Order: sequence, then structure tokens, then C-alpha cells
Amino acid sequence: MTSGSKRKEEVHLANGAIKQSTWSKVFNSNAVWEEKDEFLDVIYWFRQIIAVVLGVIWGIAPLKGFLGIAIFCIINAGLLYVYFSSFQQVDEEEYGGTWELTKEGFMTSFALFLVVWIIFYTALHYD
Repeated sequence: MTSGSKRKEEVHLANGAIKQSTWSKVFNSNAVWEEKDEFLDVIYWFRQIIAVVLGVIWGIAPLKGFLGIAIFCIINAGLLYVYFSSFQQVDEEEYGGTWELTKEGFMTSFALFLVVWIIFYTALHYD
């Protein structure tokens, strides 16, 4: 390694502080989010992970119909709300309010959930 190269996770700021990577902030409850888009990206990708996991579970356990969709929506919105309000303790108004954070990336995660759910359900339970 050359002396001029820096680790991607740690970038030294002008005042001598070390900037944390996004991944280290995700699991740190008192992280400071300098960029608004950075936190919104975390919300978006966290929601996609939830969609894949729940789609697999719903497909393996032969859950069908409106009940499966309703439970997905409640779990998806609930987990994200707990994450940004209790764990990260961000100021919701800085991001446009609680509703804006709750709906960030919801439709794409819903579509991903449906695709994964249908694939797993069809593969395991379709005669």
C-alpha cells in the first residue's frame, strides 16, 4: 500500500476526524448522516432485503392472498419505522416527515416481494 492511499471505509476529513463508511453507520445507533441521500439509500436497500426474506418465507409457508400482502406491508413499514425512529433516532422532519421515510422505496420492495413470493410458492406448491 502506498502512503497516499486511504481505506475506503475511513476518509480523513480536514479537521482530523474520520468519516465512517455507510455500512458502519447502518449498525451504529448514534451515527451522524451528513448526506440526506445516504440515509435514504440505506432505507431503500434495507427495505429490499426485507422484501426478499419475507418473499422466501411466504413462498415456503404456503401463505396466500390478501393476508400475506397485508402482513408484508405491516412488517415492512413497521420494521423501517422502528429502525429510523428508535434505533437511528433521525429527525424525520429533516427528511420530509415520517410518511416520506416510511414510503421510501416501498413500491419497488413490494414488487420484489411479489416476484420472490410467486416464484417460491410456484416452485414448491404448484401441482
